[in-house]
Amino acid sequence: MIEVLDINKSFEGKKILHDISANFYDGKVNQIIGPSGSGKTVLMKCVIGLHIAEDGQILYDGRDILNMRKDEIKKLRREVGMLFQGSALFDSLTVIENVLFPLEMFSSMTKIEKEKRAIFCLERVNLLEDKHKLYPSEISGGMQKRVAIARAIALNPKYLFCDEPNSGLDPVTSLVIDKLIKEITQEYDITTIVNTHDMNSIMETGDHIILIRDGHKTWEGSKDDIFKSDNESLQDFVFASQLFKTIKTVHNNN
Repeated sequence: MIEVLDINKSFEGKKILHDISANFYDGKVNQIIGPSGSGKTVLMKCVIGLHIAEDGQILYDGRDILNMRKDEIKKLRREVGMLFQGSALFDSLTVIENVLFPLEMFSSMTKIEKEKRAIFCLERVNLLEDKHKLYPSEISGGMQKRVAIARAIALNPKYLFCDEPNSGLDPVTSLVIDKLIKEITQEYDITTIVNTHDMNSIMETGDHIILIRDGHKTWEGSKDDIFKSDNESLQDFVFASQLFKTIKTVHNNN
């Protein structure tokens, strides 16, 4: 579990995060949602340690990343997987070489063990052997996301961060990626944190959700709590479109 306790963050004198506290649980898809510019990406980067929060605590199973030595942070990094927006695969490396990359950087496995692990991860995300030696430009966007997930779990992480995992994908492929992230989270009991504004993802996989608005946490709950809540910030964000307003009306009338 990751616990965030009363963190604040400012840039050039402008406060972006205001006393944010939240828990992110093992074996659950924890989502950070909110409008563009709300501070959700800054929050995720603070939790990862890419931005340094000015105060408070960020506890990885009781270990405060804000008070760690460099060698302790380096050790923690090996427990973290990251799925970047746009996949961020290396164009000059093949599919399997992309997955091998973190293993080459951080693992003490033998060459054979690394290759077996990479193949296992690719098979786990349903990428068959005929795709392993292709380059990212030779596969679809959905396949690229699956390769990125395989790379993110290559080191068997305890914590998985996903930044807009459905960005640029069609609705059907998005559902496949959502399902895959949820399956892997539950299967390996990972603390998964997803930064998203995709409403389908929120309603499909939101085990635990926090809403950030103007740098404040304004709501917390699960996907099942969304229709029960009368929180104004949540209502304005989730039911902004006519489609979801209709879904809400139908749900409330049943």
